[in-house]
Amino acid sequence: MSDSLKRRAAEAALAFVEDGMRLGLGSGSTAEHFVRLLGERVAGGLKVVGVPTSGKTEALAKQVGVPLGKLDGMTELDLDIDGADEIGPFLALIKGGGGALLREKIVASASRRMIVIADASKRVAELGAFPLPVEVVAFGLTATLRAVEKAAGALRLTGDVKLRIRDGVPFLTDGGNHVLDASFGRIPDPEALANRLAGIPGVVEHGLFLGLADLALVASPEGVAELKA
Repeated sequence: MSDSLKRRAAEAALAFVEDGMRLGLGSGSTAEHFVRLLGERVAGGLKVVGVPTSGKTEALAKQVGVPLGKLDGMTELDLDIDGADEIGPFLALIKGGGGALLREKIVASASRRMIVIADASKRVAELGAFPLPVEVVAFGLTATLRAVEKAAGALRLTGDVKLRIRDGVPFLTDGGNHVLDASFGRIPDPEALANRLAGIPGVVEHGLFLGLADLALVASPEGVAELKA
């Protein structure tokens, strides 16, 4: 059921795509549905240019025939379509479960509009049940981890902050960085935490996406709801 709902949300996003658009192409399972559906529209004559947020999305877009461009060659994108790990009040998001948070945030920030697509399980009353990804450089990793814990502690947030491990080795992002997963359980003040994390030298980016999305298309068995910021 969850996969069919993800596809339903992705289908709803196609209604916002217009001929000639420059599109941000997100990462993750729901965004993959959108890219595949977009490929079908392109095969039918739709003209768009996509900017992928990860190597995996880039490979899929090429496979299904979506023309790609580089963000450096564009002033801005018309629309960014991406998924989320959690959608909280005012469309505050946690993203980065797949590790593409830095590129996802760059693309979202360079877009006139960001639309989030998800199934209803991603909607929460308060962010934090999903571990918050924090992308960090390898140098001084332990010191950075401790600084993240200290920043969270100043906001009375507790929980494990762990280095992401995949297949027995530290996970690396497309940019060659590590990811810390912070299991706080609840984040009552996402903006305060975002500001503190941004001030830590070893932190490249964090998975709190605040003030970027203006619409979420959330699919449930009852249909697709449009949530506005």
